[in-house]
Formats: sequence, C-alpha cells, structure tokens
Amino acid sequence: MNQNSKANDDTIDLKELFFSLIAQWKVIALCIILSLICALLYLRVTPNTYSTDAMVQVEESKGAGAAALLGDLSSVVEQKSPAQAEIEILKSRMVLGTVIQDLNLNLKIQDDEDGKLHRLLTKDDMLLDYRKDGVFYQKNQSNFLIKQFNIPAFYQNKELTLDLTTPNQFKLIDIENEQVVFTGKLNQANQNIDRYGTWSVYIESKAPFKQTFTLVKQSLPAAVDSLNTDYSVAEKGKLTGVIGLAYQGQDKQHITEVLNSILQVYHAQNIERKTLESKQTLKFLDKQLPELKKQLEESEIKFNKFREQFNTIDVTQESELMLKQNVELEKTRIELKQKQAELSAKYTSSHPLMAEINAQLATIDKKANELNQALKRLPETQRLYLQLYRDVKVNSELYTSLLNNYQQLKIAEAGEIGNVRIIDTAAEPIEPIKPRKLIILILSIFVGGFVGILIALLRNLMHTGIKDSTQIENELDLPVYATVPRSPIQESRIQILKKKKSIPILAVKNTDDIAIESLRSIRTTIHFSLANAKNNIIAISGPAPEVGKSFISANLATIFAQSNKRVLLIDADIRRGYLHKYFNRETTPGLTELLSNQSSVEQTVFKTEVANLDFIARGKNQSNPSEMLASAQFKQLLEQLSAQYDHIILDTPPVLAVTDGIIISQYAGVNLVVARYAKTQIKELELTVNRFEQAGAKVNGIILNDINRASGGYSYGYNYAYNYTAHKDD
Repeated sequence: MNQNSKANDDTIDLKELFFSLIAQWKVIALCIILSLICALLYLRVTPNTYSTDAMVQVEESKGAGAAALLGDLSSVVEQKSPAQAEIEILKSRMVLGTVIQDLNLNLKIQDDEDGKLHRLLTKDDMLLDYRKDGVFYQKNQSNFLIKQFNIPAFYQNKELTLDLTTPNQFKLIDIENEQVVFTGKLNQANQNIDRYGTWSVYIESKAPFKQTFTLVKQSLPAAVDSLNTDYSVAEKGKLTGVIGLAYQGQDKQHITEVLNSILQVYHAQNIERKTLESKQTLKFLDKQLPELKKQLEESEIKFNKFREQFNTIDVTQESELMLKQNVELEKTRIELKQKQAELSAKYTSSHPLMAEINAQLATIDKKANELNQALKRLPETQRLYLQLYRDVKVNSELYTSLLNNYQQLKIAEAGEIGNVRIIDTAAEPIEPIKPRKLIILILSIFVGGFVGILIALLRNLMHTGIKDSTQIENELDLPVYATVPRSPIQESRIQILKKKKSIPILAVKNTDDIAIESLRSIRTTIHFSLANAKNNIIAISGPAPEVGKSFISANLATIFAQSNKRVLLIDADIRRGYLHKYFNRETTPGLTELLSNQSSVEQTVFKTEVANLDFIARGKNQSNPSEMLASAQFKQLLEQLSAQYDHIILDTPPVLAVTDGIIISQYAGVNLVVARYAKTQIKELELTVNRFEQAGAKVNGIILNDINRASGGYSYGYNYAYNYTAHKDD
C-alpha cells in the first residue's frame, strides 16, 4: 500500500458524509417519527403537574443592647438571616404534621386499575380529594369517602388492599401475607382489637366500586418526608428576610389548599410563640389578683375595726416616713416577683438575669425586716395602727397596679401579630409546569434526528468497502474502466420491480440516464482491449453476489447493440442467473439444454426487442454446472458463435463463490470484474484477481458500480434499491 492510499484512508470526505446522510433520510425520518410517537405516548400516560407558590416576610427584631455594642460595625459584622430559622420551622413536623393531620394527607390511595396501559387506552374522570372530614375518591359514577382510618402502628407504611367487591362490605388485606386483617361494613363505624392494636375504620359509599384499591397509612415522619418531596422553602435573595414557598402536585385545587393550610398553621404558631410571654404573665396575674383582692379586703376590715375601737390616732412624721418606706419596699418586692414570673418563661433559674432578680428580692426582704424591727419599737397602739394602715395602703396600690398591668397585657395579647407577615397566599395555578409538551415534542424531534443520524453514520461506517476508484488502481494496479452511478429514474419503479417477474432494461427505457451515460463511456476502452484480445468474447464477473453484474451485462449489451453491433448476451450463471427477466422469457430452452444436446442453437438463441441483440438464457439447473462449462463442447460453442457476432457478453457467477467464473474466463478475450461501491472489500478484489492469475487468465479492468458521489449530483438511495432488486440473485 503506497502513501497515497494511506492518505486516502486517513481523510474524511465531509461532503460525501453529508450526502450519505441525505441518502438515508428515510432512516432519519423513521427515527424522528418513532421518537414523536414515544413522546406522544409519554404525554398521554403522564398526568399534568401543577405548582403554586406563596411568599412570607420575616421581620428582624434587633436588641437595643446589640445595636449599642456594634454601632456602625453592625453593617460590617456577618449576620445570619432571620429567615433561616423560620425556613426550618416551615419544614418542621410541628407545622407540616398539623397540616397532614388536618387534611388527612397521611392516607395514600392507589387505584389498582389505573396503570399506564389503562391511562393510555382510556381517560377516566377521576377525583381524589383530601378534606378535613376524610379522603374522597371518585371515578366515573362510583365513589367512597374514608372518614376514619385508624390502624395499629404495625400496619403503618405498609400496603393494604381495600377490597370493595362484596356488596355493602369491605375487606383490608395485607399484601405481604395475603391475609385479610380487617372486615367491616360500609356506611358505619367499624372497630376491632387484635394483637397489634385497635382498628377504627369508617368508609362511606353511596355508589360503591366493584374493584380493589391499595391503601397506605403513613406514619408522621413518613408523611412529612412524602410531603417534602413536592414542597420547597427557600429565601429569596440574600439576607432579605423574604421566604418563598412552593408546592406542586397533580390537583390544582388540592395543592393550593395544602399550601394555604401550611401558611395558616405557621402564622398561628408564630403568633402563639410571640404571645407566650404575655400568657405566662397573665397566668401569674390571674392567680395573684384574687388573692391580693382578698388581702386588701381583709386589711381594710381590720383597719376600720381598729379605728372604730381607738378612734383616730395622729401619726408622727417619723412613723409616716417608716410607713411610706415600708409601702414602697412591698410594692417593689411585688413588682420584682412579677418580673421573676415573666423571666421564668424564658430562662432557667441559673441564668444571670434570674440570679439578679433573686438578689434584688433578697435585698428588699432584708430592708423590709429592718423596717419591721423598727416598727416593733414604736408604742403598741401606734405600731398596730401603722401595720394595719400599711397593709391597706400596700394592698390597695398593688392591686391597682396589677389590675392595670393585667388590662395592658390583655390588650397586647389581642393585638399581637408576630414577626412574620404573609405577603402572597397560594393561588390556584392555570397552566401545568410539567410535562412541558412543546419542549418534549421538540426534544423528541432532535433526539429522533440524532438517533437517526447516529444509525446512518453507523451504517455508513459498517460499509467499509471501496469508496474511491483510485484505491483500486493504487492497490491492484488495474485500470478502472468506469464508475457507474446510481440511477435516479429507478426509484419510482422499485416497488413495481419487486413484485413483477420482468425487469426493464434501463438503456432502453431511459437512454439518457446517468448510469447509461457512464456505461457508454467504456465502449471505446473495450474496443481497444478487444483489438489485442484473442477473441471478441467479454466475460463480466464479480467477487461476490449483489454487485450488479447482471445489470452491467444487460445494459452494456444493449448499448453495443444500439451502436449497430451484432451482440449476443449469454447468461452463463447456470446456477442462479436471471437475465431472462430482462427479456420477459423463461429460463428454458437455454445454455444447459444446448450443452446437453437437448436443443439446437436456433432453438436456444432468442431474438430480443432490442435490434441487433440476441440472448441465450441459462437453462434448467444442473447438478454439474462446472463440468458442463469446462467441457470442450462449451468451448466449441463459443468459437462457433464468436464468428457470427461482433461481441459476445457472458454474465458469469461470482468468482469467490464458485469456480464457474474462472473456468469461463479462460475462453474470454476481455475479462471485466464488477465491484460495488462501499460494499465490495479491496481484499475481495485482490483475491478475485489472484484467482484469475492462478487460472492463467487476465483481468483487463474493473467497473465500480453503484457510485453515490456528491460531485455527480447523485442521490444515495436510488440505484442501490434498483440494483438490489435487479441483482439480488447475482
């Protein structure tokens, strides 16, 4: 192999590759159609998925102490978004679990008849509605409502078959064990206790089904995980405090209701969390106010009785000062007690704030004891007066103060709005988010086209035969007499040719065809070869079947006859030859009858419709074709006929398949070998030439058939189909 051939092997002809893809447009179109059909089937069996969204704003509450400490540095120090904690709360079981329990989302229902094949063939009017009073399922005219479905924990997250085939009765079957675990009646509450726990099932149905369903009662963690697969929460932007919520599903109304329920539960718990401090304080005041009021009433009664008994007593300035101090201390102590109750809702007893309150109370108690000791040193009557007056004064002021605080906390609790604000509630969507039909259809076209092109390239890659006439000349040092392109005329006749027993001769029907023009160009070359040949016999051979020998033989003989030459065409392939179809006649009498002396030359030679062209069919199949062709009688026959005609063309069997072609080549003056573009291997041609040389014959030239070169403007698929139809038995 020389350098030129190596260069040709390493070169990719993009133009040829492009036209080879165009030639296989039917394969590409078929792949696109199949891909579109698959896409349409997918869209048919896949239900629409909708998505709805909502938006929540989280208001950041900065402490005054932190703001004072940071000052201008607060914009520099990295801070966490207040939305991060709220996002986790929105995903928590506290919020989602409440929604799941309220809407019965932990009960999954699957129709056993609703498979992909069923959805493909029929379009049922199905409704699955999760409501607060139960789960409602309706298909066509039948329906049922599961109002209650409490089952033992052992059967949670397990598939149970709901059998409604029995009238006015239902059964629950464990799919794993195929055992009936519960039986009940429709339209009434059913309870049962087994070794796993208590069953409580209530199924209402006015139009019962006659089929089975698959039910799954999910545990709370499993139900939350299942809801989270279609539920997403994320902050919009960075440190914006705005949270976006989204929920998707097949039922527009259902997903809207679920997302709005999540918003309601989350907002309610946020307000409840913010009013927790006020509730703790109100709880303390609810307990203290009645006791304080009772103490006030008792102290007033005692003080009035004392005054009635001893009349009015003047209080000295020192005693009055001690009384005021005692009242202030008692009032401060009560306020610290109230503050201690408020802080206990937030902190433990070991917290510094709690420790500070306890220290202040201890100081107040110490000062109060000192004043009590001072009061004890006063005169008895004066001391009793001051004590009773102090009790009335302290209880009165404390009761008034606590009552004011109680009213303020009540107002604050009623007006508490929390630190989150619902900006957008969930709105029912209109268009589904998936499947995106237009995109899927467009992608299916591209995928089908890609697969079709890939198949076409693989087919083209598998056709590793000869694709250039120079390859033959460089490798075998043999001339290429002609490169015969595919005929664009034949494509419209392909299906007709496959059904009919006769094949039209292209040189007769379409004399201007590009394939015929190419064959005309080799007449001069063959004339020069015959000038130095031992006779006027032309043998046309090929390395293997389906290379187009018969097509070349029939049309070449016609071309010679049209140039006023007397031509005899012989079908020498007595095994599987079918040249008789070109002339619409039977195989007999033919060559085998002539060689076996069953018919004469006059009886065997057939005058065709083409002027100057005679034809001898192959005859009846024989068991010893090689021996007949190697006989002296065949040689004598050719010598006899050679004198009567200007040209004799022999259509021979494949050389590598049988030895008949090599035997015939010894009688021919010119031996032409037909190779097929992109199918015949260079190694096959090399072996064919070696066979000729071993038999002492010479190959004069090669005819490269079925060319699809773009430079000639040929279409890839035309003559291939014709040649396959016309030469499939070669």
